[in-house]
Amino acid sequence: MTSSELYLKVKDYSVSQKEFSLYLDTSIDLLATTPQPTSDELGSYYESEDYISHTDSSRSWFEKIYQFIKKTAIQQKLKLVLAEQKNKGILLDIGCGTGDFLAAAKSSGWQVKGYEPNEKARNIALQKGVELTYSTEDLKDNSVDVITMWHVLEHVPDVKAQITELKRLVKPGGTIIIAVPNYKSFDAHHYQNHWAAYDVPRHLWHFSKKSIQSLFAAQGLELVQVKPMWFDSFYVSLLSEKYKTGKMNMIQGFWIGLCSNLSGMRTKEFSSHIYIIKKPKSSHTAV
Repeated sequence: MTSSELYLKVKDYSVSQKEFSLYLDTSIDLLATTPQPTSDELGSYYESEDYISHTDSSRSWFEKIYQFIKKTAIQQKLKLVLAEQKNKGILLDIGCGTGDFLAAAKSSGWQVKGYEPNEKARNIALQKGVELTYSTEDLKDNSVDVITMWHVLEHVPDVKAQITELKRLVKPGGTIIIAVPNYKSFDAHHYQNHWAAYDVPRHLWHFSKKSIQSLFAAQGLELVQVKPMWFDSFYVSLLSEKYKTGKMNMIQGFWIGLCSNLSGMRTKEFSSHIYIIKKPKSSHTAV
């Protein structure tokens, strides 16, 4: 039997200005946003021109930096995927946003599929010539070599059901790559309720290394490696400065981002982590 306790109260700074509570599941170190919006309500929390991952905008210097870093990060992601799966087969990106990662993967020789529930982002992705599915349920069991979810798992209403679906889709011996923020990082502790990566209520879950390991192990999936996302601490700290002070405070944000990475090198708790998860070669999807 699990127990939960109030961890923090956090405001939605980007859209609604409403306050939400984060409750800690003490058994696996998982934070849950409460109350969780209904499926009908959730879409309205993404309706903002400032929700940058659903656009290709470069209106401000902040967006220009984001787009530049995104291009660099895409190449790093492709290198990571290839290091984990030498033979370029089928790659599924769940929550593919505007499709830049999929387009790059396709150009480098992968067979790509994507899923994106946001209509605006989906339409932009389709213009880049990538194949999208309207539901992962349409895909066959054990049909995908690599599944990626770049900052997506925290948005999924039923995280356990999502992990079950990942296990169903990936081939035995295949790879699942999950990137999520880490609420145990230096920048999370520094900014507290102003930490931008809480991003309530769009982020419904807030993960630690223990919670990821526990959730995937429950499905017979093995966490084999954890990697840092070096750029995230800078981006998150800049946005957190804006939430905290009303200004971007570039120098202070950069300094906290640097401190977070230096701290992470010692504690192994970075602003965001990439989790490499494997499905055993002998694994079978439960009926």
